[in-house]
Amino acid sequence: MEKLIIRGGWPLCGSITTGGSKNAALPILLAGILADGPVYYRNVPRLRDIFTTHKLLNILGCEASFDGEEGDSARTCVGTLNPEAPYDLVKTMRASVLVLGPLLARLGRAKVALPGGCAIGARPVDQHLKGLERMGARFDLDSGYIVGRCAELRGAEITFDFPTVGGTENLLMAAVLAKGQSILRNAAREPEIADLAHFLGACGARIEGIGSDTLHIQGVETLHGCSYAVMPDRIEAGTFLLAGAITRGELMVENCPVKELDALLVKMEDMGLKIERHEHKALVKSNGTLRGTQATTSPYPGFPTDMQAQILSLMALAQGSSVVEETIFENRFMHVPELCRMGADIRLSGSKATVRGVRQLIGAPVMASDLRAGAALVLAGLAAKGETQVQRIYHLDRGYERMEHKLRNAGAEITRVNDK
Repeated sequence: MEKLIIRGGWPLCGSITTGGSKNAALPILLAGILADGPVYYRNVPRLRDIFTTHKLLNILGCEASFDGEEGDSARTCVGTLNPEAPYDLVKTMRASVLVLGPLLARLGRAKVALPGGCAIGARPVDQHLKGLERMGARFDLDSGYIVGRCAELRGAEITFDFPTVGGTENLLMAAVLAKGQSILRNAAREPEIADLAHFLGACGARIEGIGSDTLHIQGVETLHGCSYAVMPDRIEAGTFLLAGAITRGELMVENCPVKELDALLVKMEDMGLKIERHEHKALVKSNGTLRGTQATTSPYPGFPTDMQAQILSLMALAQGSSVVEETIFENRFMHVPELCRMGADIRLSGSKATVRGVRQLIGAPVMASDLRAGAALVLAGLAAKGETQVQRIYHLDRGYERMEHKLRNAGAEITRVNDK
């Protein structure tokens, strides 16, 4: 078990470069199952979830690996496919359920363990299954496994009950090889879904409406291999911008998807921060006193739930009151008691957190409960007086590549050590 030791109070200066998007890379790698030829990827982050995805793909009969010991290039190539995604891997990463659509499209059968991942509330897969059933699949639940079968997938018109990211991705991957046309309505619009659609298009898929809430997919007989660069990680970029803000530094975030971060950047400006937007980078610097604000999480292009924990850390030091409402996931305020251990004044009431800004956070031993909660605690530690120890940082390793190295290069005093 490892932990991070942070001595706060150092303003971050200089620049940090964002890596490839984890949330885009996972479905794009799994979509390699659909291609008849080898696929070459660039800008793939070396994260715990990516290595888990490689293991899963190899078990399924799709060879997957990074090219060499370093770098961001990876490769997949389909061999003899196996339809079963085992529990030992699926339990560690919720995105594993995204193999359902590709396996049914290629094999007409799939056996996938019920998914795991961050403990941030129930995230059912019923929208995935209902959509695939409309395309001709049938499902049973067998000893904790979803077992799906179909003679062939057929195009269908599907309207989601709500904009589900995983459901949109799963059905999009299934539809590209289904017979006939599919229309996905009320689809999620997250940039990572657009990136998946562009990747599939590079492999020969026919998709219209990319970036909108209505996707038109004309099924094709086969997909071919391609070379593709994964988009930058907007959540990592946003986390580093908030790190610069909370330390009252002046930080440039390179390889930053500025347009896709607009909801966050507007909130940061509301709080009194100065943001300089460039084509592929953004600069944050303090403009005086931080002001409280309000944020409500919602599907893209609204304020992202994956940035809720991190902005809450910033609000803890803002003058006046702030309110955050979480509308996407229940149980996603598990970081609040840990922030309060550091001196934050936060009150929870159902899906709302009310924050009264304090002048100073104090370092303390804290524990990450999930990926973004861990990031929030790191941000708080960077600004806190004294030493903060963040435990269970394996959560962080699921979504941030060499986070402590990037922060240290910008002036942070942060070290990873074995927690004995």
